[in-house]
Amino acid sequence: MDARFVGHVHSLRLALTDPRFPASAVPGALTAQPEARAALAKAFAATTAPAPAAETAAGASDLPGDADAPGAAPQSAEVTPAAEAAAAGPRTALRAPDLPGLLADTLDSAGTLVHRPELGSLVATVPADPQARNEARQAVAAVDDEEVRLRSAVKARDGFFTTFCISPYSRYIARWCARRGLTPNQVTTASLITALIAAGAAATGTRGGYIAAGLLLLFSFVLDCTDGQLARYSLQYSTMGAWLDATFDRAKEYAYYAGLALGAARSGDDVWALALGAMVLQTCRHVVDFSFNEANHDAESNTSPTAALSDKLDSVGWTVWVRRMIVLPIGERWAMIAVLTAVTTPRIVFYALLIGCAFAACYTTAGRLLRSLTRKARRTDRAAQALADLADSGPLAEAVARAGRRFVAGLPAMAPPAIAFLGGAGLVAAALFSEYGSIWPVVAAVTYVITSGLAVARPLKGALDWLVPPVFRAAEYGAILALAVAADVNGALPAAYGLVAAVAYHHYDTVYRIRGGTGAPPHWLVRATGGHEGRILLVVLLAALVTDTDFTLALAALAVAVALVVLVESIRFWVSSAAPAVHDEGEPA
Repeated sequence: MDARFVGHVHSLRLALTDPRFPASAVPGALTAQPEARAALAKAFAATTAPAPAAETAAGASDLPGDADAPGAAPQSAEVTPAAEAAAAGPRTALRAPDLPGLLADTLDSAGTLVHRPELGSLVATVPADPQARNEARQAVAAVDDEEVRLRSAVKARDGFFTTFCISPYSRYIARWCARRGLTPNQVTTASLITALIAAGAAATGTRGGYIAAGLLLLFSFVLDCTDGQLARYSLQYSTMGAWLDATFDRAKEYAYYAGLALGAARSGDDVWALALGAMVLQTCRHVVDFSFNEANHDAESNTSPTAALSDKLDSVGWTVWVRRMIVLPIGERWAMIAVLTAVTTPRIVFYALLIGCAFAACYTTAGRLLRSLTRKARRTDRAAQALADLADSGPLAEAVARAGRRFVAGLPAMAPPAIAFLGGAGLVAAALFSEYGSIWPVVAAVTYVITSGLAVARPLKGALDWLVPPVFRAAEYGAILALAVAADVNGALPAAYGLVAAVAYHHYDTVYRIRGGTGAPPHWLVRATGGHEGRILLVVLLAALVTDTDFTLALAALAVAVALVVLVESIRFWVSSAAPAVHDEGEPA
C-alpha cells in the first residue's frame, strides 16, 4: 500500500478483503491471495520502483477503521497517518511512482488477472502534490462511504417486490448482523429454519396455522434477502455460502408446498397432485433458464431483433418492472403464496401458482425461442458439454448415443430437441392415459430410452439444443406424477413428491457445480442414480409389475436411496470444494 494513499476505507475494503479474486487493486493499494503470491514476488522483482515507496501486498491486510469492528473509525474517514508522514517528507517523495499500481500492471501483463473494483463515487488516489492531496480530502469528505456500502449491498437487478418492499429495510438488518459478527451462512440457515417452521404451521390445516405460515414465509424471504446483502456488505463470500444460498431457496419452497398439501389433507382435500405439479413446473422453469444461459454463456452471435426489442423495452422505466413482475420471480411468487395462504385455501394457492408459473414459463420460453431462431450463434465445446451434463444421461442413453452417432449425423439441426420432445411426450401421454399396470407405459419408456440417446448422440450446438435438458426434466417428472395419479392409492403421490424432490436436488446441484466452474457431478454418481432414462424405466417397470400399494413403497424407497446418494456426495463436494467463492446472485425466477 502506498504511504501517500488518500481515500475511503470502503474503497480499500473492496480491493483488499474480497476473497473471490486472486489479486485486487485500487490506486495506491494491491493485495494478492495465496495463489497469486508467487506471481506477485516475480512482479516485485521485475519492478524497478524503489521498495521504500510502498508496502507490499503481504502487509496490505491490516486495514484501518474496519466498520464491522468495535470502536471502528467513521466510514468516511480517510487513511491519513502514513499520508501525513509522506506529506511532511521531501517533495521528491511525492513524485515517486505508485508502486502498487506498477505491480498491478506487471501482474496483468504476466497473465495474472488483477481485479479492479468499480468505485463509483468512492475515492482512492495517490496525490502527486499538496494541492491534489487537499482536493482528494475534500472529495472524501463529500461522500458518505457507509451509505455507498449499504446501497451496494443490494443487488443491482431484482424484482419489484424485493426492490421496493424488502430491500429498503433488509439492508439495515444486514448491517446489524455484520456489526454483531453474524455470517451470511448463519442468516441463510435461519431463513431455512423459519421456512420449515412455516411449512409446519401450514401442515396444521387450521386458519391460524395458515396465517402464521404466511407471515413466517414472508419473514423467511426477508432473511433470504438479508444473507446476500450481508455477504456483499461485509464481503464474506464463500463456496459454502454460494451452495447454501442456491439450494436452500428450493428446499424452502418445496418444503412449504408439502406443508400446504399436508394441511389440506387434514381438511379432507387431497392436493398432492397440485403440489407435485407446482414443483415440476417450477423446476422445469429453472432448467430452461439454466440451459439457455449455459448454451449462450460464451457463444459468439449477432444481435437478434427480439434482443433489440427487449433492450428497447428496458429503456422505459415502467416496462422494466412490468416485465420483471410477469415472470413471477421469487419475491412476487413468495408474496403471492404467503398472502393466499393466509386468506384462502391450499387448493386456491396451488391453482394461482400453477396459472402464474405457466404464464411466466410461456412468456420467457417464447422469448428465448425467438432469440435463438432470429440470431446466428456459434456455440463452443464448453457450452455443448454443459448441456450434455445438464441432460443427466445414464448408461442406457450413452449406449444408444454411441450406437446411433452415424444415424443422427445427417439429421437437420433441429433434430435433437425434436427427438427428445417426441420421446418425452409419448412417455407422459402413455403414463397419463393408461390404466395402472398397463404395458403401454413400458413400451413408451423403452422408446424414451432410445430417443434420449439419439438426442444427445451429437454435440448440442444447435440453435434450439438448449431445450433438450428441460424436455428430459419435464418427461421424467411428468411421468412420475402421472403414474402416481394412476396408482390412485393413499401415499403414492407423497412418495412421488419425495422422489421428484430428491432427483430435482441432484439436477440443481449439477447446475451450481457447472456455474462454479468445477464441472458436473462425478460420472459414477450419474451412473449410480441411473440417469434420467434409467430412473424412469425403473419406475415404469415397477408400476407394471407390482401392486399399487407396493408401488407406493417402492417409490418411497427409491426416493430415500436417491436422496442419500446425492446428498452425501453433494455435501462432501461442497464442504471440500475448491470452487470459486462467488455468492450466487441467482435468476429473477
